[in-house]
Amino acid sequence: MGLRTVLLTGDSRGAADAVAQALGIEDVRADVLPDGKADAVAALRQDGVVAMVGDGINDGPALAAADIGIAMATGTDVAMETAGITLMRGDPALVADAIDVSRRTTAKIRQGLFWAFAYNIVGIPLAALGYLSPLIAGAAMAASSVSVVANALLMRGWPASGR
Repeated sequence: MGLRTVLLTGDSRGAADAVAQALGIEDVRADVLPDGKADAVAALRQDGVVAMVGDGINDGPALAAADIGIAMATGTDVAMETAGITLMRGDPALVADAIDVSRRTTAKIRQGLFWAFAYNIVGIPLAALGYLSPLIAGAAMAASSVSVVANALLMRGWPASGR
């Protein structure tokens, strides 16, 4: 997905390295305390947007420090209350689905704005110059709304991984 992944954990170095190797993660930071996690997230934010995935009480400060906090529903209430997103199952693979659906939703919003502005950029000058009757202008506004909603409804076919 073109994202940099960092494994930031309070677990031991051996456990962290084993998980990182299985997942292909190169940047591993183990034996990190909760305040250290928040500091690490703050430092990573200097390089760009940071999403933190966590499930425990110890992840709360880091989830709050991140641009995007993602909690597992199988985790603690503290993590779920702190995070902006809660995955409904405790499957970390669902993080990729959450990122994908958010990217697609943002694209749909941009498309909707484009078409709404396009209708108005064409329609307003024509109406102001008297070339567009109020009946046609109203129909064009309705068509604009219908096209934006219809485009958004295409998200219903979003291919979730089904994990």
